[in-house]
Amino acid sequence: MLQDKDKLTGTIRIDLIPGIPTEPVPSGHKRVVIAPPSRKPRPLQIRSASPGGHSRYQELLHGIYDAVLIADLSGRIVEVNERASDFFAYPRDEFRQLAVSDVVSGADGAIIHDLNRNLDGERHTLIQAHCVRRDGSVFPAEIAVNRLGLGEPRLAFFVRDITLRRQAEEMLRTEHNAIQNSGSGVAVADLDARLEYVNPAMAGMWGYDTPEKLLGQDARDLFADRAAADAMMSAVAQGRDTWSGELIAKRRAGGGFDVQVSAARNRNADGEAVGVVFSFVDVSDRKRAEAALREAERHRVMLESLGAACHHVGQPATVLMGNLEMMRKQLAQADPSVRQLVESSIENVRKLGEILQRLQAVTEYRTAKYADSPDGAEDAGGSRILRI
Repeated sequence: MLQDKDKLTGTIRIDLIPGIPTEPVPSGHKRVVIAPPSRKPRPLQIRSASPGGHSRYQELLHGIYDAVLIADLSGRIVEVNERASDFFAYPRDEFRQLAVSDVVSGADGAIIHDLNRNLDGERHTLIQAHCVRRDGSVFPAEIAVNRLGLGEPRLAFFVRDITLRRQAEEMLRTEHNAIQNSGSGVAVADLDARLEYVNPAMAGMWGYDTPEKLLGQDARDLFADRAAADAMMSAVAQGRDTWSGELIAKRRAGGGFDVQVSAARNRNADGEAVGVVFSFVDVSDRKRAEAALREAERHRVMLESLGAACHHVGQPATVLMGNLEMMRKQLAQADPSVRQLVESSIENVRKLGEILQRLQAVTEYRTAKYADSPDGAEDAGGSRILRI
């Protein structure tokens, strides 16, 4: 008995679109892809339906949202609803001169034969196909087919235009590919900060081989400062719609790096907050470059100050040297100790001049250690001097 019930509720799916992307088949459905026949199928024999008489399907057909095509078992259309005229732009009477293959691309005789065979064992068949309008334009459609057993057997094709859905799917696929291949890290977390989606770029930033290893983790645990991460999460989940700032992240293997974080509230279709969307940019290189620029600017200022100091000290040193030379000439007969002091002064003034010349030639600010700290620690201040 259970087998009979399963047989009645089973559904087969047929794709008539060449190269259609593989999509998940709903639970309980089976997918059957029918390959085009190797030989050209014999054309269907189309006979004109006898006009007159009120169709027994009229009341049902007019109340159905989808376009409905009623065909005999060979695929010849015998009745349609008004929605079908809207979809295909054919007058209702003209449909009786058509076959299903005229309006459903690929639904030739071989397909109709296989369709009848499938319906012998299943209650429904779903078809993904392109439908053809009277003017030759096409639109994507999902078609549910079943067999009507009221009197003479008929095939009922329920056609739904899925153009908007296909466009939305393509847009979602494009956006997904963009996020997956983005150089910035992207993640989605629920209101408890549990990660639900992580793109490859974010996994690489934190040192994970695959994004799946991050799923389920608390996003706040990825940062060195848990309090700052808590504040960020609370600000977005409960207060502001967006938050932006810089935090220090913790890599899986240890160590930290600077990351620019942009967080925005994630909402469902009803506008309710359901989580947070994160965007991460590793700014470690930028921070190092900024630090190097600040250090270079500091060195430039110090070198300019040093050059100015040398210029100001050089002038009195020159005057002092000249005065000492004059004193040495006038003290030729003076006490030897006095002459020795004068000679020593002259020698040191010459050394001062040499030092000033070397200082003026310095183009790179480098220091050298000249004294050890009492505790043996490196002292960046008093124990280093400019290397010239």
